[in-house]
Amino acid sequence: MDKHAVILLSGGLDSTTVLAIAKDQGVKLHAISFSYGQNHCHEIDQARMIAKTFSVESHTVIELGLAAFGESALTADIPVPKHGNVDEIGQDIPVTYVPARNTIFLSYALALAEVKRANAIYIGVNALDYSGYPDCRPEYIVAFEKMANYATKAGVTGSPIQIIAPLQHLTKAEIIAQGIELGVDYSMTTSCYDPNQQNHACGGCDACLLRLRGFAENGIKDPTRYQ
Repeated sequence: MDKHAVILLSGGLDSTTVLAIAKDQGVKLHAISFSYGQNHCHEIDQARMIAKTFSVESHTVIELGLAAFGESALTADIPVPKHGNVDEIGQDIPVTYVPARNTIFLSYALALAEVKRANAIYIGVNALDYSGYPDCRPEYIVAFEKMANYATKAGVTGSPIQIIAPLQHLTKAEIIAQGIELGVDYSMTTSCYDPNQQNHACGGCDACLLRLRGFAENGIKDPTRYQ
């Protein structure tokens, strides 16, 4: 019997690498993306392109109004922090954190998984090269999986749903290396939190700096267009 899984696809580097990993494992994939009021909404176009390139079984785009809550530089009129290099990125939870975002996203993915009879949800969270978001930590993923199997028909009737985070303990360089090995075209992906109107990356936000370092450590030029 074919194995089906749901994958959270943002259009970014990490989620695209996870998509390639799952595809390589022979899983039938149902992608889900979110237009949640993010200022960098061009990532939805990238997600659509990537989903088509990987020939996923289905791709659902959910409209959410997280911008109504504010409190994040990704959804409100708050400046995105910029740095000169990766070493300047602080350890505190940054203003780019979107309150409860991964919990909301995973909840939608969980509902889709039940409908598609999928026994896994793939997510590209990372606990090493990331910006300190609490909903990227391994203990969060463990807790959500436990909750998911208490809260669903699938879970309580003997068909538990697994939350798979294959990038969790990899550096950005290791993630990129794995993606290159699987043939990922990273020119399709977007990482920047604050691109210009032409969707050229800023090169100074946390996401850009971590991405640039990852490519540099692989001795590969980042195919993203920068301002």
